[in-house]
Amino acid sequence: MDSNIKNRVINEIIRGFDHYMHSFRELTRKAPLHFRDRNWDGMQKTHIERLRLYKDRVGEVVGNCRENLKDAVTDRRLWSAIKSSYSLQIREKKDRELAESFFNSIIRKAKPGLSVDEELMFVYSDFTPPASDLVEDLFYHYSDNTPERIFEKILQDFDFGAPYFDRQGDIQNLAGKFDSLSFDSPLRIQVLKPVFYRNKAAYIIGRVEDAQQRRGFIIPFLHGDKGVLVDTLIFDTDIISGIFSFTRSYFMAEIDSPAQVVDFLNTLIPPKKIHELYNAIGFNKHGKTEFYRDFLNNLQNSQDQFVSASGIKGLVMEVFTLPSYNIVFKMIKDHFDPPKNMTRQQVREKYKLVSLHDRVGRMADTHEFEDFHLPLHRVHPSLLTALKNTVNSLIEIRGEELVLKHVYTERRMIPLNLYLETCSTEEAKQAVEEYGNAILQLAKANIFPGDMMTKNFGVTRQKRVVFYDYDEIEFLTKMNFRHKPKAETFEQIYASEPWYDIGPDDVFPEDFKKFMIGREDVKAYFFEYHRKLFDPEYWIMIQKRLKAGELIHAFPYPTAIRFRPLASF
Repeated sequence: MDSNIKNRVINEIIRGFDHYMHSFRELTRKAPLHFRDRNWDGMQKTHIERLRLYKDRVGEVVGNCRENLKDAVTDRRLWSAIKSSYSLQIREKKDRELAESFFNSIIRKAKPGLSVDEELMFVYSDFTPPASDLVEDLFYHYSDNTPERIFEKILQDFDFGAPYFDRQGDIQNLAGKFDSLSFDSPLRIQVLKPVFYRNKAAYIIGRVEDAQQRRGFIIPFLHGDKGVLVDTLIFDTDIISGIFSFTRSYFMAEIDSPAQVVDFLNTLIPPKKIHELYNAIGFNKHGKTEFYRDFLNNLQNSQDQFVSASGIKGLVMEVFTLPSYNIVFKMIKDHFDPPKNMTRQQVREKYKLVSLHDRVGRMADTHEFEDFHLPLHRVHPSLLTALKNTVNSLIEIRGEELVLKHVYTERRMIPLNLYLETCSTEEAKQAVEEYGNAILQLAKANIFPGDMMTKNFGVTRQKRVVFYDYDEIEFLTKMNFRHKPKAETFEQIYASEPWYDIGPDDVFPEDFKKFMIGREDVKAYFFEYHRKLFDPEYWIMIQKRLKAGELIHAFPYPTAIRFRPLASF
């Protein structure tokens, strides 16, 4: 074994990882500047640039590794030695778990035909999780005092580089909300030093403890034309969970020790999986690693079989699930039946668009995998038949395993059409309100869903409606919203085909009523509650705002809990 080659490859991977993390943090440091300057376009562009970093850096390092290894690129013993030495060299890094995932990305691309391999990859981490006692310098600490004094000090410690709109009013609002929760003395408050930025908002995150309880909290800040203000104080665990939802874009926060921050966040929202928290704070590639580890753990502790997902079969994706695991697996079909007219690559581009776009709490995040292995005996025969019929080019049986050459994973939800078949009238009213809200919030984020039938939306645990079928999405600004021409002649009235010209991007919102809601006891309610949906002028108005460069902020919490509900940002 050539130790020079081994060391060159190790050094190349470590340099590549350090370069990636340096660039990642440099971009992240722009977030507070964008917030200070109200540069929302810059905030969005920086977010996208940061998301694109990983693939570019991995590609560069893979090329250099192949050049160093040449014919030895297939040598298992060499790669095993590289992994062992690499593990020793990253052990002191605060972000060593990310370095492991980076190594996995490199070897998967560099070594031909590599499957998941514990000897050559960090399938499981070489390091133990962080101790439950978090490092003290991760926080600002506030001891027992009056709430006014505590929040006054918090606002002093978090200087956004811009004047407050009403600092004293913010302090009074915070103290009043805090007093209503009846904490006992003595109090201990910890607030994470990193500020979490997303879209037009900045969030500080902390927890408060007394002798009886520990509760997490979030304080969102907005920056309007009159200055910075505190928008609300959130203690509700469900709302906090929603702010970190799989349906929202990743935060930008300057974090040196991701594992420590994730451990802290996990104490605030225990229902969240570790991989979801890594995704939320911007380390989605390691989130993918943690997801896979969680999936393997579920496989080892369950015996059920993979089966087709419930709901109406789609024309583009084959979807299946493992009942004991809250995830669906989505594969692009080999052929699409009419009226679908697109290629597999075009579908992949739609999913890429979603991964880079602001999801505003209304589109599900996905992980994309190649060569994903399933135990063949866990695949139900009927599912295996379906896969052979629809995605045969993307599957391969290797011994006792079914290999998925390309697959997306996504949180499992109840399809909205199925939910509406069984829920009560009141639940249905809430669901159709959410359905319309989802479409309108996507519109304000410059996303037109295309196929807006209820089968393409899901209902989450918190009864939030989320869009998850991306093959027909387009930018809203590309569409041409029109009033439907009124028929005037006998021939026009009774024409079997539209008698007027229809362009490929033309949309007639009045026609939405024909397919949106079929349930009779809530149909009229939906049409009235969301009457703006059917008005072309409303869609055109949103288009004009977007074309003028406006970033329309989507609040990840109810408007009713805002301190100043009428303040617009």
